[in-house]
Amino acid sequence: MKSGYGERADRPARAPRDEQSDGGSARREFGDRTAARSDRSDRTDRGTRSFDKAPAAARRRANDSAPRAGKPRSTAPAGQHSHVDTAPRTPRRDIEDAPGTLRLSKLMSELGLCSRREADEWIEKGWVLVDGERIDTLGTKVRPDQRIEIDPAAEAAQASQVTVLIHKTVGYVSGQAEDGYQPAITLVTPENRWEGDRSDIRFSVAHLRQLAPAGRLDIDSTGLLVLTQDGRIAKQLIGGHSEIDKEYLVRVAYGEHTVDVESHFPPESLALLRHGLSLDDVPLKPAQVSWQNGEQLRFVLREGKKRQIRRMCELVGLEVIGLKRVRMGRVMLGALPPGQWRYLGPDESF
Repeated sequence: MKSGYGERADRPARAPRDEQSDGGSARREFGDRTAARSDRSDRTDRGTRSFDKAPAAARRRANDSAPRAGKPRSTAPAGQHSHVDTAPRTPRRDIEDAPGTLRLSKLMSELGLCSRREADEWIEKGWVLVDGERIDTLGTKVRPDQRIEIDPAAEAAQASQVTVLIHKTVGYVSGQAEDGYQPAITLVTPENRWEGDRSDIRFSVAHLRQLAPAGRLDIDSTGLLVLTQDGRIAKQLIGGHSEIDKEYLVRVAYGEHTVDVESHFPPESLALLRHGLSLDDVPLKPAQVSWQNGEQLRFVLREGKKRQIRRMCELVGLEVIGLKRVRMGRVMLGALPPGQWRYLGPDESF
């Protein structure tokens, strides 16, 4: 059955800069930044979450930079809570300057605890401990085998972050407003919330703060757009090592053929779409490309270069009439109506 999204839309005379690669938003800032140094003296002793081991890649990078600096201090097993003095302390210089170290915020990000921006916020608030010492100095360096503990206050702040799924329509940009075009976040209003949203989250204006796109859609594309406050989800979807695949339905024309395009399109060109094309002199990763019906292709990609599908099609003589993203990882667009949104549920993950 042909989908109804493929109507040819009038494109703007000048395309906004919003049409960036998925990876371009990986450096966006997530989470609300608030100055909280003044409340440190009011904290009481609380349990913390412990993390002992960094990913192997992080350990290799740190070890390659310099020889190991002696034996590490004794650490508790992962998950063991410790009782520590909550007064903030300046980290020891031998931890900060020892060879074979890396920034604490980078290590926390690679462990999947939070984004680097969140890590910096947590460090400033005194919510991070290394081998039992509370760290409050940005730029502190640690060894990958040191124990990192997270204050429950950080976990509570992270748990309050939300992720929103929007069915973006043509004419909305993914990020900041440009050239008179509205950003998709303007669709996130109580009135536009899908009545089929099964989450128990109550809408709050605070949910709109630092809500950033994790995987953009061009202004003339439709479908599933993810906005999130959670840096972990952003990294999962658009980080440099993301393995999350994205599925698109693409209506195409081939020369004068707009009907039964499949029968006129060369099989060798279809093979090139699957593997063999390059963009900006960089070979593309293998993709799954198949005919959904006579005029519509199904693409499954694990990368997101600038206007990638449109440019791939152009290289083999296809014109994209309509493009719709229907899935990101395990999360489907499903029955979410155009122009409406819902929250990512607690039982859902990408």
